[in-house]
Amino acid sequence: MVISPELADVLSTIVSRIREDRPDMPLVVSYDKNERVYNAPMPLLFQWRRRLDNRAVSETAMRKYLDHALTAIGVKDGAGRPMRYTFHDFRRLFITDAILHGMPPHIAQLVAGHRDINTTMGYKAVYPEEVINGHRAFITRRRALRPSGEYRTPTDEEWAEFVGHFERRKVAVGDCGRSYDTPCIHEHSCLRCPLLRPDPTARPRLEQIRDNLIARITEAESHRWYGEAEGLKVSLAGAHAKLAQMDQITTRRSAAVQLGIPAFTDAAGRTTTDTTGPHCRNHP
Repeated sequence: MVISPELADVLSTIVSRIREDRPDMPLVVSYDKNERVYNAPMPLLFQWRRRLDNRAVSETAMRKYLDHALTAIGVKDGAGRPMRYTFHDFRRLFITDAILHGMPPHIAQLVAGHRDINTTMGYKAVYPEEVINGHRAFITRRRALRPSGEYRTPTDEEWAEFVGHFERRKVAVGDCGRSYDTPCIHEHSCLRCPLLRPDPTARPRLEQIRDNLIARITEAESHRWYGEAEGLKVSLAGAHAKLAQMDQITTRRSAAVQLGIPAFTDAAGRTTTDTTGPHCRNHP
């Protein structure tokens, strides 16, 4: 969670007070007045001890605590009246503060639990250019904390090695998806490697390799080279898998994708108003 050290200290104090000598937070049942159901036991942050049980702090009590805190610190609005917050206001404040301090909007969406990122963008009280500036400032701060050597200009030898890695990823039946500066875990036995992305145009060559493996397995079994035959069978299974993967790639490339024609509401990002209803026919 992106929170200030002061808030982290407060939350840590609350958690420690609730846990006491227990290894975990106690699970308590709360009531959802909107859904009118009792929630499953959860490790709620706001709970209190009553005799032998832990109970959730009610919403009414929470509102009293919040109003008391606002009155004590003397927060006022523009008209000089005492400021009042709802619980949902703090959700909006958190999202706004997080995005302004560099959190990408799609990460804020996951933290807030929104299905649509437009809901998250509606929560924040900032404009898109402020989001961009905030994220750039965040990247600048992060880079200042990283070792300066990570941002130096690579030498000609390092650049040649980097480019050469991608040139060497091309193999006989496709492309190797191995990341830069990582070893080959299958000792260049590409048929056994899940990182090999086969090229459908190389199918004749892969079929030739498959037929050769079958012939070598037959020869090994005829000479009772059973260890050799077992190793060849593993490669043969890999060849069959790559052939099936080639077929899947070919099918996807040849299948037509129906993109459809977007409606006005999809293109404009807004809803339309029905002007043909009974309430509109009497007006010009």
